[in-house]
Amino acid sequence: MIEKTLVILKPCTVQRALSGEILHRFERKGLWVAGIKMIWLTDELLNEHYAHLSDKPFFQRVKNSMMKSPVIVCCLEGVDAIHTVRTLSGPTNGRIAAPGTIRGDYSMSYQENIVHASDSKETAAAELARFFKPGEIFDYKQVSFDYLYAKDEQ
Repeated sequence: MIEKTLVILKPCTVQRALSGEILHRFERKGLWVAGIKMIWLTDELLNEHYAHLSDKPFFQRVKNSMMKSPVIVCCLEGVDAIHTVRTLSGPTNGRIAAPGTIRGDYSMSYQENIVHASDSKETAAAELARFFKPGEIFDYKQVSFDYLYAKDEQ
């Protein structure tokens, strides 16, 4: 099933000039960009986005990290996009992420771990609505679509 999911290229990615390379890895896999923009996250937005972590001792550290510089928010689309993005990203802790995953190749940190990726259909829908206004996510068929999937996978 074709899905849309949110990916945030974190400040560490922007500051290390890895944004294009990370986005390229998702696109090379066969996902396509349905929306993209650079924004500077606010404390208010992060309180909403990370509300599920508000009782954790590292909550403020997470927010501070995400406000160090602008981020790039992306809506990626493809068959099973949510699972695919999370698999490509690897586990949260970059030190234990397998080589070949984004975090395994580019991160040595639990916090500065290159990307945020939605973890479910419900989360993806809520996060996309949080970061994108109506009209900022585009529906279109990528030219290579029929070469990415068998007819019964579409």
